[in-house]
Amino acid sequence: MTTQAALVLNDVRFRWPGRTSFGMSVPDFQMQQGESVLLLGESGSGKSTLLSLICGIVTADGGRVEVGGTDLSTLRAGARDRFRAERIGVIFQQFNLLPYASVSDNILLPLRFAPDRRKRAKPDEAASLCSALGLPDGITGTIAGRLSVGQQQRVAVARALIGQPPLIVADEPTSALDAATQDTFLALLFDRIAATGSSLLMVSHDERLGARFDRVVRLTEIVQTERRAA
Repeated sequence: MTTQAALVLNDVRFRWPGRTSFGMSVPDFQMQQGESVLLLGESGSGKSTLLSLICGIVTADGGRVEVGGTDLSTLRAGARDRFRAERIGVIFQQFNLLPYASVSDNILLPLRFAPDRRKRAKPDEAASLCSALGLPDGITGTIAGRLSVGQQQRVAVARALIGQPPLIVADEPTSALDAATQDTFLALLFDRIAATGSSLLMVSHDERLGARFDRVVRLTEIVQTERRAA
């Protein structure tokens, strides 16, 4: 039985507009459903651009970006936004929580734009995710801006996981944490990934994280970059 690829990039080409611009190409990269991949790259190596292409925030100038069997180039902007909300859980480096909203409202936010994902979510899933991620009982009513950095990070993970999106994309989620907190965070994240069967693509510059992943890929192995001078 053949497993559906979670992510396929084939002959992808993209360049930011402008006289002085950054361009990149990805000849071939794939992830299988349920696989965890750590993508290693330094600052300025094209990590953010690559994640924007995978999430459909920007569209490739050529080639194919396919998530769960859907070619993102076939979707108009609004449809790409809906697809991202339904199929991709994103853990941002800066968490991007709404500081004046409650923990529960932050976690449930993606479901407002994703009716199918909302149907998959269980009535008490926000609270159960908080518990599974080691957050205190009753925290769902707390205002997000009052949380510690570590608590905010776990809320951001719960928001990405709710409704069991098939692909989780994490952008440097451990960069602000010390080694001990990193280990605790990753253990909790991988426990939840295993429970849902989601694929995980994490971008980082920290090689020490690699032991937990099915595969470690250096960005320079799959991405070719070019900077155009003015």
